[in-house]
Amino acid sequence: MSPVLLRYRGREIRSEDTAFIQRLIAQNPRWSRRRLSAQLCRAWNWVQPNGALRDMVCRSLLLQLHRAGLIELPAKRMSPPNNVVERAAPALTLPLWEQPRRCPLSQLGRLEIRQVRRTAQEPLFGQLMQAHHYLRYTQPVGEHLKYLVLAGSDPIAAMAWSSAPRHLAARDRFIGWPPEVRRQHLHLIAYNTRFLIMPKVPTYCYTSPVLSCQSNSVCGSAAGSEDPARTFATAA
Repeated sequence: MSPVLLRYRGREIRSEDTAFIQRLIAQNPRWSRRRLSAQLCRAWNWVQPNGALRDMVCRSLLLQLHRAGLIELPAKRMSPPNNVVERAAPALTLPLWEQPRRCPLSQLGRLEIRQVRRTAQEPLFGQLMQAHHYLRYTQPVGEHLKYLVLAGSDPIAAMAWSSAPRHLAARDRFIGWPPEVRRQHLHLIAYNTRFLIMPKVPTYCYTSPVLSCQSNSVCGSAAGSEDPARTFATAA
């Protein structure tokens, strides 16, 4: 077996791999870099835990190999805009709460936790974060979920969860993960990127129940068994 040329996202790249990539390029000269990346993921069975191709990771690997002179990629056909950097802030067009809630949690009745990513209510999530969260709204990168907590039709909280950072020394030391164990179990960690209780809702009686029920929703969504919306009864 030839020496390792590059280690990238847990994958070892050797001369046999670069030769395979170069043959794939030579045999398909009309392919774009995007198509090449997708085909390479299929050939290597390089997929995420949910079965999706690691397309963006593979594209970054190909570019790194190209810059190192180990392969020669086809000419770039276009430079799409970076949606994370250039995305406009959400416009505050939907009505927001104007009246404060001054009632015990039990008087709200049933609260509904609704996963709103890729739904008609996703813009409302962005608007609430942009208007009321001290970090404002930024588009999550990678795997992520967005939730609203509703009392009737009124949002009282909003939360976002993303896949965990690959390397985080303090976290890994605390858990006691060696590198191999971390690679096997990293997909089991969700990273809470935003947590918003609406400003006119008293946080002292809402925060803990919302977080408790939200953790169950995230676990269900990650396992693919959670409905887009669920309700829970508030305690007296």
